[in-house]
Amino acid sequence: MARQIAMVMDLNKCIGCQTCTAACKSMWTDEPGQNHMLWNNVETKPGDGYPKNWEKNGGGWAKDGTINPGIIPNPADYGSICDTNAQEVYFDGEEKVLGRKESMEYGPNWNEDSSVGEYPNNYHFYVPRICNHCTNPTCLEACPVRAIYKREEDGIVLIDQDRCEGHRECNKACPYDKIYFNMATKTSQKCIFCFPRLEEGIPPACATQCPGRLRFIGYLDDENGPIHKLVYKWKVALPLHEEYGCEPNVFYVPPILPPTFDEKGNISKEPRVPIEYMESLFGKGTKYALKTIEAEMKKKEAGKDSELMDLLISKDWKALFGIPDVKLM
Repeated sequence: MARQIAMVMDLNKCIGCQTCTAACKSMWTDEPGQNHMLWNNVETKPGDGYPKNWEKNGGGWAKDGTINPGIIPNPADYGSICDTNAQEVYFDGEEKVLGRKESMEYGPNWNEDSSVGEYPNNYHFYVPRICNHCTNPTCLEACPVRAIYKREEDGIVLIDQDRCEGHRECNKACPYDKIYFNMATKTSQKCIFCFPRLEEGIPPACATQCPGRLRFIGYLDDENGPIHKLVYKWKVALPLHEEYGCEPNVFYVPPILPPTFDEKGNISKEPRVPIEYMESLFGKGTKYALKTIEAEMKKKEAGKDSELMDLLISKDWKALFGIPDVKLM
């Protein structure tokens, strides 16, 4: 494979606004059978995620090189569409209070802003998720009709809609549950990394619409680009659940939350998020990444130069996108 396009998301800048989700949804999944699909979603961690409990559904590679048996999420795990009485309230004047027309038991934002732990040291943070366009994708290996493939020019993983026969083995094999089944077309569908935009030199919609400028786009082998520097040079961008063995090409800069407080209300040295939980998401490189970020922050505060901080701050919007002749829309 010639090259691999990748994404880094700086979780220290994600505010959970769901602008990326709305940008993706409005552009790609507004056709019949796609109501439940959020190719991009933003989860509150710790939380059940979307679909519900996706981290417990199996998939990925087993230690012996076989695919770990996975399950297909139930429709209820995606949650129902929230239908409100907006028309009646705002336009017809028939009701005074805006609300749901029917009760919901789960939805993609069900755990949003829900903290864990005891006040004042409770915590939560946001994790945006898309298809990881893995280097070693189990979805590709599991497909019995070879409808899934990686593009030679950029490593983007796609599903050939003409070849897909709806066996749903890819749904079982993906440990991130980022492949969806369209009941109208009887085919599996997923994030395409906005490849039609990339071919025109335009970054994915989720990245350009992000108000926090937290998404970096580029090629892993571009040593002067943001991805290579964050993943390989500074080693602060880490894969999500690398233990699944799929070698994902979406990476995360782990969050540094405010300090904790002791019983007297003084700042404590105890981390707000247990390092064990952070490592369960981002692996053993988490400690090194957090220490590196903290050290570079102190350098910047002292008035010294820091390439890492300049890169993460991203004062120049185009610095986020290591794409030749990038165009911003």
